[in-house]
Amino acid sequence: MSGNRETIQIRNLSIGYPGKKGVKVVASGITATILSGELTCLLGANGVGKSTLLRTLSAFQPKLGGEIYIEGKEINEFTDKELSHVISVVLTEKPDIRNMTVEELVGLGRSPYTGFWGVLTQADKEVVNKSIALVGIQDLQQRMIQTLSDGERQKVMIAKALAQETPIIYLDEPTAFLDYPSKVEMMQLLYRLSRETDKTIFLSTHDLELALQIADKLWLMDRVKGVRIGAPEDLSLDGSLSSYFARKGIIFDAEIGLFRVENELTKKIRLEGEGVRLLMVCKSLKRIGIQGDVEVNSEDVIKVLPDCYMLCFKGQETRCETIAELLGRVQQ
Repeated sequence: MSGNRETIQIRNLSIGYPGKKGVKVVASGITATILSGELTCLLGANGVGKSTLLRTLSAFQPKLGGEIYIEGKEINEFTDKELSHVISVVLTEKPDIRNMTVEELVGLGRSPYTGFWGVLTQADKEVVNKSIALVGIQDLQQRMIQTLSDGERQKVMIAKALAQETPIIYLDEPTAFLDYPSKVEMMQLLYRLSRETDKTIFLSTHDLELALQIADKLWLMDRVKGVRIGAPEDLSLDGSLSSYFARKGIIFDAEIGLFRVENELTKKIRLEGEGVRLLMVCKSLKRIGIQGDVEVNSEDVIKVLPDCYMLCFKGQETRCETIAELLGRVQQ
């Protein structure tokens, strides 16, 4: 890794698309720098213009105004062939490809360099093998694409983008069709690749919680507030995360830097105990609308013991083996 370079410079950018009543402006006045060796995540509600921004930065659609510099050169000055050497894109759609091996599909990433016939040289094959190894899918190399899981297929598309050998990779919702463990694995993979390859990796995502924990920089996009950019911690401290995403019943917890569901608490009960078991009881009580705390002043008490839970409720003491049993007793 050679250090963070300013690979993308954006100045007073306006984005949008033609509509029935003329040009529809989605966002304007965007000025930012995107660095190599970092994972940058674009966040925002559906329909806010994340895909429009990605398409504009990829030169798939024209910008309405402003400037986009890719490694010091304005994006409009690139030919299509030149752009294929500096930008690779991984889209949301599942590739409808059959009867092609993983190795062959990753090899298509070399098409900007192979000419009309697409014949891979030994050097091209080495790039393909290196890209497959970087993503960690060597065991899939000879598998047919149609036999892969969604997570495996997405890794193949990332390897294909790596084989294109561009300094910049854009990804549109790379975790969209994945289960939660696969989402985490995908985000961790992209973070690692940004470090190991010194590439600029910029992606849109709805996985807010993961982005807050893994991304180096966040772009928060909103129709009214525009685009706000910064490290997750800075956007937490200045209130941006709360103002962009908080809704009724959802609050941003600045202490942990994550969002949580806010339950209406209508009762109180005193807790006695310590450790993780106490925290889990507190969490479970909040879910059913009860504030449980060691500092609560209440005659009703839950004693969190090493092997059980003692409920001292309405003058009676009841032993509970599980939190589920405890909650059932509390709600009787």
